[in-house]
Amino acid sequence: MTHPNDPAAVETQIDARIDQQLDHWIEQLARLCAQPSISAQRLGIDECAALVATMLEEQGYTAEVLPTGGSPIVYGDSGPADQARTLLFYNHYDVQPPEPLDLWNSPPFTLTRVGDELFARGVSDDKGQLITRMAAAAAVRDVLGELPCRVKYFVEGEEEVGSPNIPPAIDAHKERFAADGCIWEFGSVDYTGRPTQTLGMRGLAYFELSVDTASLDCHSGLGGSIIANAAWRLVWALSTIKGVDERIRIPGFYDSVRPATTRDLEYLAALPDESAAFKEFYGVSGFLKGMSGGTELRRAAVFEPTATINGLNSGYQGPGAKTVLPARASAKLDFRLVPDQTPEEIGPLLRAHLDAEGFADVEVRYLAGVKPARTDPDHPFVQLSIRAAEDVYGKLPIVEPLIGGSGPLHPFIHVLGLPVVTSGCGHPQSRVHAPNENIRIPDFINGIRHSARILYRFAEME
Repeated sequence: MTHPNDPAAVETQIDARIDQQLDHWIEQLARLCAQPSISAQRLGIDECAALVATMLEEQGYTAEVLPTGGSPIVYGDSGPADQARTLLFYNHYDVQPPEPLDLWNSPPFTLTRVGDELFARGVSDDKGQLITRMAAAAAVRDVLGELPCRVKYFVEGEEEVGSPNIPPAIDAHKERFAADGCIWEFGSVDYTGRPTQTLGMRGLAYFELSVDTASLDCHSGLGGSIIANAAWRLVWALSTIKGVDERIRIPGFYDSVRPATTRDLEYLAALPDESAAFKEFYGVSGFLKGMSGGTELRRAAVFEPTATINGLNSGYQGPGAKTVLPARASAKLDFRLVPDQTPEEIGPLLRAHLDAEGFADVEVRYLAGVKPARTDPDHPFVQLSIRAAEDVYGKLPIVEPLIGGSGPLHPFIHVLGLPVVTSGCGHPQSRVHAPNENIRIPDFINGIRHSARILYRFAEME
């Protein structure tokens, strides 16, 4: 084992090793992306879990595939147990469905390189991020002769459907997953190339609403004046949930909302204004409620809960005309939650609201949910990650107190008691969840380097 007196020289060696092994890790990324793992369809999940376990074992980890009530967790452990500190990598191997397939420029499950970009479903969310951690640990181990601390992997397979089985799994395996710090699933740069450090995530409550007004569809000319139309019924019910002012009208919905603090607003004020780039990328002319940018827009984007219709289904939607009165209608609906809201409280509030509005016939089915959570920005581990990112990217990181997305962060912070930081290979136009999902190779390299620095410095953290 090497015992260098100059940490900077060691990190230079680690960077060089990362460069030497880059082609290998791109090949491993291609290998992982080639295995479909669509949790929403339960497609390839067990096969992908087995592949992740195999890949960890190939790197010298003890790997286990742990069953849950849904998709299995892949647990990797470097041992030995007597090391002073343990670093946990949290990632997920499941991906979103690739549809619509006709919008892809290359096969979604074949890693395709175009210049310095790599395209595939899951290449950013979250298989590329997982590979950056494997590559980082391998480079540190190769240079030092062994890992400087114990390393564990927690790789789940249902993040894209709300991680419903992760909280009970953590409760059941607290000792197995115990650690001193955690690198979360993602990391990215902004439009200017500055790395981001994310400190928290909003929560999520996901529902399906449905209504049946007849046993079968009816001719619209026959029944249009005398039989209830399920599509109209559902639209009217949905219209009671949120007004044109974007205010959610469910009584009690905002009761648990913890407003952004002065410190939160200071973090938000320091963030770059990306409103123009955002509008250009998504092809929108403006933002809701006349917002134009600045702190107001950033606060609304992460510290305000939302209600979003994700999809509607009813009646005839094929080519040409079919004069039908739908007997059934359904909609998928998500609520993004902020501290201290919980998904458990939203369902009863929604049910009571629909009943009070005269829509007791609209069925409410809870599909998934996660609680919001935040990491203390003053924790030494957070500051270590920030300094490491600044060294790698040559730019002071952007610190985000909360982001709009959701994930199973809550049990890691509040059950395992872990400080959580981020690092990775994403960028603002990675097209996560969309066709032509991608990462850029320079970001991939820097994501590996950032995780490697965190790992190397973590063992000596005071």
